[in-house]
Amino acid sequence: MISNLVLQDTLNGIKGITKCELAIVDLEGKVVASTAEMDFLRADIISFVGSSADSQEIRGSMYFKVYDDYQVEYVVIVSGDEDMSMIGKLAAFQIQNLLVAYKEHFDKDNFIKNLLLDNLLLVDVNNRAMKLHISTNVRRVVFILESDQIKDYSSLEIVKNLFSSTKNDFITAVDENSIIVIKELKDETGEEMKAIARSIIDSLTNEEADGGQSYRVAYGNPVSEIRDVSRSYKEARMALDVGKIFFDDQDVIAYSQLGIGRLIYQLPIPLCKMFIREIFTEKSPDDFDEETLTTINKFFENSLNVSETSRQLYIHRNTLVYRLDKLQKSTGLDLRVFDDAITFKIALMVVRYMKYMETLA
Repeated sequence: MISNLVLQDTLNGIKGITKCELAIVDLEGKVVASTAEMDFLRADIISFVGSSADSQEIRGSMYFKVYDDYQVEYVVIVSGDEDMSMIGKLAAFQIQNLLVAYKEHFDKDNFIKNLLLDNLLLVDVNNRAMKLHISTNVRRVVFILESDQIKDYSSLEIVKNLFSSTKNDFITAVDENSIIVIKELKDETGEEMKAIARSIIDSLTNEEADGGQSYRVAYGNPVSEIRDVSRSYKEARMALDVGKIFFDDQDVIAYSQLGIGRLIYQLPIPLCKMFIREIFTEKSPDDFDEETLTTINKFFENSLNVSETSRQLYIHRNTLVYRLDKLQKSTGLDLRVFDDAITFKIALMVVRYMKYMETLA
């Protein structure tokens, strides 16, 4: 529903042009907005609403009906020495158009939320989109902005302003911690999507009012049909969750970069525990000292390249080989062998996943 503040601003603007006093009242005669104290009777309002007339002069003022879907929503009262009939018709027309615009905006927001949450039948999606003048075959992608708490509505308004220039972009909030952006794409490159995600974060962190909050943005794969937007949303949601586990040092994460992390994220915890017991028997990655873990991670970062890893660790090649041999004796896995390296890498990710799930329990 349109806010009383918007209605008040509209009346103030009309008064500034016409010099007439105006008021908007509801069907029970309660004042919604007015430019001055106006003398009218509640009985006159009720009688006028029940009549067949769209406008009527009562006790020296002009009364006009404002409709919403052929039902009377408000009554506009105009008082003054100017042409009250013309001014009243213009005021009623303006308010009626505002009702339509706000109702369409509300309907679009509801449609987008239900679309994201899969609350619509596929056969109804295109029909409802067309009725709301939403393009059905535009290439789009879903971004999710998350923070510990989206402060009031300030963050939402900042993001809305960022995308205000394009009519095919939609911004909504589904909870107090996240904002959803459905963005129309000009091309299909990952660089474009990454740049958009970065611009969202920058627009918020550059605001002094953000209170020093940290933000994360995740996004799904592009889709070409309106009915597939929910799939991109689910991918973005998974990217956000998986990113907290395996990419916690990044504030922008794409579903396409999750790799094996998204598979591990869907494993049941009992299966993970069984896998770790089979790989490490009685030993666990938690038992490795900091030096060993640093060596392992750096070795993986350098694609199992012994020379480059030893260079970056500032150690002799033979020292690195000694550490890898020692690790092989304790685990039975030789990280210089591709299959063993893959097994070890997965095991480390599984352990990290289990630790994260424990924090949520």
